[in-house]
Amino acid sequence: MYEAKLKVMNETGLHARPASDLMALSSTFQSDICILTENARINPKSIISILGGGVYKGTEITLQIEGEDEEEAGRALVELIENLTD
Repeated sequence: MYEAKLKVMNETGLHARPASDLMALSSTFQSDICILTENARINPKSIISILGGGVYKGTEITLQIEGEDEEEAGRALVELIENLTD
């Protein structure tokens, strides 16, 4: 299992375009992907799950990935989250 702890630092968090970008990238991987926050378990392959997750600027998240392409998915998703723009 791949796991990374991150802090979302863009101004709008995971809303609108950043959420759409996250969903699009996550959906390209076979692995099971989950984002955990203090209050939510988010499926990043679902735009509804992402938008309902309440991830704002400064939210600490844990990215968990399990499957055949977990390392590749982990690297790509960490890069996306660390470089989100509004």
